[in-house]
Amino acid sequence: MTRVLLTGFQPFDGEATNPSWQAVRAAVAEPPAGIEASAVELPCVYGASVAVLRAAIEEARPEVVVCVGQAGGRPDITVERVAINVDDARIPDTSGAEPVDEAIVPGGPAAYFSTLPIKACVAAVRAAGLPASVSNTAGTFVCNHVFYGLAHLIATELPDLRGGFVHVPYAPEQVTDRAQPSLPVPAVARALREIAATAARTRTDIRVAGGATH
Repeated sequence: MTRVLLTGFQPFDGEATNPSWQAVRAAVAEPPAGIEASAVELPCVYGASVAVLRAAIEEARPEVVVCVGQAGGRPDITVERVAINVDDARIPDTSGAEPVDEAIVPGGPAAYFSTLPIKACVAAVRAAGLPASVSNTAGTFVCNHVFYGLAHLIATELPDLRGGFVHVPYAPEQVTDRAQPSLPVPAVARALREIAATAARTRTDIRVAGGATH
């Protein structure tokens, strides 16, 4: 059994729900074969989110961590390639904090790459009949903050841990009054199961094109 920790976020920016946490809970309730899954909901707060993540890692002792967040406006499941060392808030977090051009880890590397097999994960989600792609930006909000915090923890303290970040679209109930793409939570949960299973069994990523021209 491979121990996998999945994380989602609490609602933010006036939303009543966050599909990342809804889907993570559903995925953990019916984990893939060979996976011992656990889950934690992170606060959408700079600093505190990474502290909660660290505590969950210490408790669950996972071999793989898949952090998940909402990316409203994206049409598909996006597996993130890189986390950057900057907080630059366009909107406040749920505590009201709005850092601008602040390093997540002062003196830390400018960026970290995911240690998940990102292209194999995308291929697995597509093979399950769901839309997915590689993303080359996790933004500069709390999602990127958590992704960088996780990557820094792996790089400096937990070299045997592998982890990364996945963004998911709005849930349908979030877009009834606006023209935005969405995916049902059960479909997102199915994608997360595929990603967890692929990350658990795959050490070397597949070599296929997954870049972007802009």
